[in-house]
Amino acid sequence: MKRLFLTSLLLLLTLSVQSALANTSRLKDLVSVSGVRSNQLVGYGLVVGLDGTGDKTNFTSQTFRNMLNNFGVAIPPNINPNSKNIAAVAIHADLPPFAKPGQTIDITVSTIGDAKSLRGGSLLMAPMKGADGQVYAIAQGNLIVAGFGAEGRDGSRLSVNVPSVGRIPNGATVEREVPSGFAQGDSLMLNLNNPDFTTARTVADQINGLLGPDVASALDSASIRVRAPRDPSQRVSFLSVLENLPIESAQETAKVIINSRTGTIVIGQNVRVSPVAITHGGLTVTITEELDVNQPDPLARGRTVVTPRTGIEIDEGSGRMFEFAPGASLQDIVEAVNNVGAAPGDLMAILEALKQAGALRAELVVI
Repeated sequence: MKRLFLTSLLLLLTLSVQSALANTSRLKDLVSVSGVRSNQLVGYGLVVGLDGTGDKTNFTSQTFRNMLNNFGVAIPPNINPNSKNIAAVAIHADLPPFAKPGQTIDITVSTIGDAKSLRGGSLLMAPMKGADGQVYAIAQGNLIVAGFGAEGRDGSRLSVNVPSVGRIPNGATVEREVPSGFAQGDSLMLNLNNPDFTTARTVADQINGLLGPDVASALDSASIRVRAPRDPSQRVSFLSVLENLPIESAQETAKVIINSRTGTIVIGQNVRVSPVAITHGGLTVTITEELDVNQPDPLARGRTVVTPRTGIEIDEGSGRMFEFAPGASLQDIVEAVNNVGAAPGDLMAILEALKQAGALRAELVVI
């Protein structure tokens, strides 16, 4: 009877999801389940088989000596095994949630010495540890390097992309499973990717509308607690239907994002400007250097004289003024700026001035 009730509930939820509006977002695109997360792994190892592009650092030689000692090969203390075919590398990867022992993950390998390229190299077996110091994966394999580098005897060098970093698809085998709290307790915590009070309330209301009152409750602008079955298999089925629930998310906060390095400016659709008048003009100074040659007559005993001549031109610009009506929209701002021919740098200055004057109804974010 319990299984029949659960099957009927899942069917009801599935039909409700299929009949939802197509222009809404799925719940799985808006939230993440608390405790279901990836974990970072890092390791240290040796890459061998390089074509003379390895490093010559002391810690690489020490690592190579320790590796040979583990295999029963003893190197005399007075001999420094400086090999150009070996490089010390750092290894890092993301361990996906619920990864089981025996599964494989992709890894990235980067040089930490003065090695010039990892092309053609192979990573020897290296442990990868988590933040708790435990070994969670073992890495080994042949590197794939997208970069290329060439160097001449005169010191000239040509490099395409970055040859000192490579990847190994499925290069690490998972050896330990990370404990997860997914199946613990009698509730699930859903965290919004973009915290918003309106969206959090909407998610809770939509879930309660399908499953009954007090099943979901919004704790704050980012978290929604949902009562869920204790049985792990039922919890998986419950969440598989719940994550496809259509949600009408709230409009984003009005923001203007400025990348000061590239001059890129992104203006959100909810940005508004209060009534304000702006004048924009530029001062352009052009300096030219020319040489005047004074040639004496053929029978004269004078010399040819070269006289430099400097020309300076000043253009004060048009200094045109434009006005924003009350509640000017994104399109109004773009059209006004394009009409005066403002460059990205000028637009950044205009937006900052509007913010200082209190006329820009948006958050100004500089990255």
